[in-house]
Amino acid sequence: MKKLFLTSIFLTLVVIGFAQENPTEVAQKKINQAIYFQDFVNLQSEKPGFSRVDVFIQVPYKNIQFVKSNQGFTAKYSITTSVFDSTKKKLIAEKTWNETINVIEFSMTTSKESYNLSKRSFDLLPGNYFIRTMLQDKDSRQEALGENIFIVKSYTNNVSLSDVLLISKSDNSQGKNEIVPNVSRNIPSAADRIKFYFEVYVKDSVDTKNMFEYTVLNSEKTVIHKEIDDRDLKPGTNKVFYTLSEFPFELGVYSLNVAVLDENSKIIESVTKAFYSHWKGLPAVITDIDKAISQTSYIATPDELDYMESGETTPEKTKRFLEFWKKKDPSPNNDENEIFDEYFRRISFANENFSNYTEGWRSDRGMVYTILGAPNNVDRHPFEYDSKPYEVWEYYDLNRSFVFLDQTGFGDYRLITPLSGDLYRYRY
Repeated sequence: MKKLFLTSIFLTLVVIGFAQENPTEVAQKKINQAIYFQDFVNLQSEKPGFSRVDVFIQVPYKNIQFVKSNQGFTAKYSITTSVFDSTKKKLIAEKTWNETINVIEFSMTTSKESYNLSKRSFDLLPGNYFIRTMLQDKDSRQEALGENIFIVKSYTNNVSLSDVLLISKSDNSQGKNEIVPNVSRNIPSAADRIKFYFEVYVKDSVDTKNMFEYTVLNSEKTVIHKEIDDRDLKPGTNKVFYTLSEFPFELGVYSLNVAVLDENSKIIESVTKAFYSHWKGLPAVITDIDKAISQTSYIATPDELDYMESGETTPEKTKRFLEFWKKKDPSPNNDENEIFDEYFRRISFANENFSNYTEGWRSDRGMVYTILGAPNNVDRHPFEYDSKPYEVWEYYDLNRSFVFLDQTGFGDYRLITPLSGDLYRYRY
């Protein structure tokens, strides 16, 4: 167990070897598959005119390399957080720190439930910033990079709100106020409840009574839950811990809006926190089970797709979907399903890189990438004098090349080399 004492907000973050399953990545680029999770939180600074930004970095044990050591098994990595101005050219602040993890049992090194959490704070002037975070595994030398545009708030109003910090676990017994931040921002199911923390800053010299409104919206911005909370506010900093009542929600992307209202029920200020719900056993990129089933079309037969799609409820569809992938698992005795994870990594990559008039995974390049994986070489010809733009993908092991032609000139590359027969078989 590892504790981080956040004296600035009088909370104790308890890092206790468990986390939400398969957390969703936050604005993160993959480099050699080293993956971590991050969250940024605006708070009022003790430094006049500045605001404080807390940067949380959560690193799953399974994504870093452990080596045998006198302590059992040891992993080491470094984190660098760089803050630039909005042009991305001027470095404003930078911090680098090292983390060491020691575990006794080898099983913990590959557990999906174990992670390490660290935090650093920056005092910044209000404004727009570009924040880059980078993790480097000291043993494997693998790296992961996160890049984010972040707005640092000003706290000049009479009543102001900090950002919201989602909570995974908490212990308020005996006045402890110990919490485990939910850095991944995944709420696996309604039964887990939505727990969060925020601060209210009051400039008045007298106590006030305010109403708070907590609203949950789905990806279509439809309100699916709302609660009202009356609170007495004191001058200075007020710390709020709150747990929403249980309400039904399914797999998907959501947002939590926290608003403070005046005596006329008008909004004084509000803040919003995005969160996700993806279930145990599903890759992080899956937030819609119907879409995930359709994306399985490059590896499933028509009958298998029909069976998954015909489930009458979302849980039933999810059950059939997981059963399909369980049959493909090359190593059923461990927690990982490498084919499952790799397939949806390719789907995610295709969506990020090949989307145009359609989703990237549906494009010709997305289809080839999903089925065959990354090519050994890509020969691009975007500005040929006597031809339309085209790309040649080479797969050395297959002794095959595939040509994609952009007929329209708008990035809509179409495959002009047939992909048929044995080539139309998913290769892991």
